[in-house]
Amino acid sequence: MASTETKAGAAVKDNVELGGLEAGLDALESSAAGRRSFGTTFRQKVLPPLVAFAVVLVAWQALITFKIVDDPTKLPSPSDVWNEVQNAWLQGTLLDYIWTSVSRGLLGFLFALAIGTPLGLLVARVKFVRAAIGPILSGLQSLPSVAWVPPAVIWLGLNNSMMYAVILLGAVPSIANGLVSGVDQVPPLFLRAGRTMGATGLRGTWHIVMPAALPGYLAGLKQGWAFSWRSLMAAEIIASSPDLGVGLGQLLENGRNASSMPMVFLAIFLILFVGIAIDLLIFTPVERWVLRSRGLLVKS
Repeated sequence: MASTETKAGAAVKDNVELGGLEAGLDALESSAAGRRSFGTTFRQKVLPPLVAFAVVLVAWQALITFKIVDDPTKLPSPSDVWNEVQNAWLQGTLLDYIWTSVSRGLLGFLFALAIGTPLGLLVARVKFVRAAIGPILSGLQSLPSVAWVPPAVIWLGLNNSMMYAVILLGAVPSIANGLVSGVDQVPPLFLRAGRTMGATGLRGTWHIVMPAALPGYLAGLKQGWAFSWRSLMAAEIIASSPDLGVGLGQLLENGRNASSMPMVFLAIFLILFVGIAIDLLIFTPVERWVLRSRGLLVKS
């Protein structure tokens, strides 16, 4: 009996030592990955998208130069779009277009985050609620956001409340489902260990469930932002009013009404630019922090 206990104790000690060694190696690899020179970072992170952008620009100009597409009402030249950018900048409207949409999108996303997070936890942790609401959330997530614009206009009128309602209906299901997926992937051992240490109820949710479900939750947040942005663009394109100002979606619709392809391309590029910028400035750093904290961001 004593021999068995001694072997068990030795095995536990070996496992602890191996776990500590593995964590130390992960930390070393993560720190090594973080110490990159500017040249390496430029070659790996900055140069590839610049090359891709240059290739697209050259191909675009080639279509115009070689008259493959010689109708400017269908495809404007890069210089025409650049002139549109300069005109909007000189008139002082370029930043207004961007800010009008970005402020709505971010505020609507924060509202969706405040609603979708507790809803996702409720669905994930209460079986009756999951059986009742889970299929509805999945159905709402697959419903095109543009479908909510007409009823939102009828219910709330042409105002910012309508915009936020469309954003919420588009983003909340994605955030909630992402959190549900993350909670479902939490190992049961974590939950049992938390209960053993007294982490139950809200404490268990905050200290055990949420950290363990963070990767799935973050994926849901990224998808929720994408749905927020697309929902907002659909609302701005369909619903127009002087009281709402001119956002990027309304700029796109104005270009269509004026048959101005440079304005249309300007709106498309700005919409794309904002989507990429939000991902790079907000979600990518958070994702890297999550991976680094788990020892998964290592130098390949």
